[in-house]
Amino acid sequence: MSGNVTSLFRSTAAHSPSMAALTRESGDGAGAGPVDFCIPCNPYFPTPAMFEEMAGRLREIVTYYPSSADTITAELCGLLQLPPQCVAMGNGSTELITWLDHLLVRDSLAVPVPTFGRWTDQPMETGKRVDMFPLQEAGGFALDLARYAEFVRARGTRAVVVCNPNNPDGGYLHKQALVQFMDAMADRDLVVIDESFLEFADAEAEPSVVQEAMLRPNVVVLRSLGKNFGLHGIRFGYLVANPALAGRVRAMLPKWNLNSFAEHVVFMLRDHGPEYAQSLHQVRRDRLEMAARLSALPGLTVYPSQGNFLFVRLPVGAEGTVVRDRMLTEHRILVRECGNKIGSSSRFLRLVVRPQVDVRRLVSGLEQVLYGTGRGAAVPGPATGTGYSSGTAAVDRLMSETNGAGLRQLAAPAVGTGMPLPAAVPVAPAATAPGSMPVPTAPGQTPQPTPFPQPATPYPEPTPFPQPAAPYPQPVPVPGPVPAPYPEPVPQPTPVPAPVPVPAPAAAAPGHPVPTGPTPPGVPARGGLTAAQVRGTDGLDPVPAAGRPGPRAWPNTAGMGRTG
Repeated sequence: MSGNVTSLFRSTAAHSPSMAALTRESGDGAGAGPVDFCIPCNPYFPTPAMFEEMAGRLREIVTYYPSSADTITAELCGLLQLPPQCVAMGNGSTELITWLDHLLVRDSLAVPVPTFGRWTDQPMETGKRVDMFPLQEAGGFALDLARYAEFVRARGTRAVVVCNPNNPDGGYLHKQALVQFMDAMADRDLVVIDESFLEFADAEAEPSVVQEAMLRPNVVVLRSLGKNFGLHGIRFGYLVANPALAGRVRAMLPKWNLNSFAEHVVFMLRDHGPEYAQSLHQVRRDRLEMAARLSALPGLTVYPSQGNFLFVRLPVGAEGTVVRDRMLTEHRILVRECGNKIGSSSRFLRLVVRPQVDVRRLVSGLEQVLYGTGRGAAVPGPATGTGYSSGTAAVDRLMSETNGAGLRQLAAPAVGTGMPLPAAVPVAPAATAPGSMPVPTAPGQTPQPTPFPQPATPYPEPTPFPQPAAPYPQPVPVPGPVPAPYPEPVPQPTPVPAPVPVPAPAAAAPGHPVPTGPTPPGVPARGGLTAAQVRGTDGLDPVPAAGRPGPRAWPNTAGMGRTG
């Protein structure tokens, strides 16, 4: 690997160069790329036998046109037990995000940060106002749904995004709280629940909200196939919504937006449900073991995660880009440095969960780069003078420059619209000394909430969201290099009580439709389905492909891959 790897990262529009580019740069021939801790992919699926089958049919797959997207979607819906009318498949989740922005986001979108970059970049590229809700490092980057709802109403945002688990930190929100949040946002134009990494979660037996989304007129659930099936290169994903919303997106997609590889994989899945479930189980086990090994490194903070990746904060004095480049050049290991994520900084890495043989290589490389005497200890980063490191300053700066309007050149017209700017997030003076890192909140303590600005137009008070009885686990750096034993599973929070009915919101602001409120049980949502229809009656049964056998132990949509 060439010593000048920084240019590879600077010359790409993505966060990292592609594996093909890195392999070419190595000059060692095909298959000689680095160990990949960057791209969040399932390392155990497809199985070697499935890859052999695909290789044997490679000529046929790449020679001929695929079937129509409707045919491939019908097969997937037969596996997942979903009505095809409620599903749209895309060429990767980013294609679906693009169409959601063009079709359903009118003027503004709220998103917690840090998160997946397309949720901030895509609407800004089309001139929308992006209202970014900073997740606090001192709170373990946990998303407080009640405060987020207040923020949305104070800003008057019309579309809302929640990623569960969130990328890059892996933070998880319980299903009951999310359903209540969806109902509290019933007067918004659009609510997107991005479940791209939910297959790797084990905090609940049935974590998905796809069934609830089909009953609501403004909710879309986005799901990835490339991540959990270990096939990023194929580019396929899907969304679930009521028939009206799903139909609007499906009508805009090209007829052959799915390639022949995607078709072949979807039709293979029926016979490989048990192997898929086992792969998810193994990833969850590896996540615990990998977190324990990384936590043993002095000064390294590992945040709790329900994804197939871990968010870590480097020791004080280490600079992420230097660590990234040295890991690649000296140890042939590719890591994701998160300095270009809004709401993060270069002190943070996202590390994909991999088999233990690779994790041992990762930990050994980090030990040498961070603490080795041959080239010095952890590389000092540039002095910034800021009292906190999570990148909240970058969010405040971006919002100040744009007045929350997204694109910088749109800032001037946005002034004078009467829309209040969100207050900058203060740093607790007791926790931070000038020029030093903040002290994370000790376990058992809860950060004090920051009051939100009052909206110019009165909005109904949001329903308070129940919080888990146990406090959010706070990451604490392990002081010594002695390897920690593998942790026992963390007890799950107390179940969230049943949601409180949300009162009907007040009259909508001029130019916006009158809010509809939550849909009563048994009544179809506007353009949606009743619960009975979602369960497969009234002509909306999943349509299996003709002549195909029934699914063999394939996990259902609500809990794909659950193994008990």
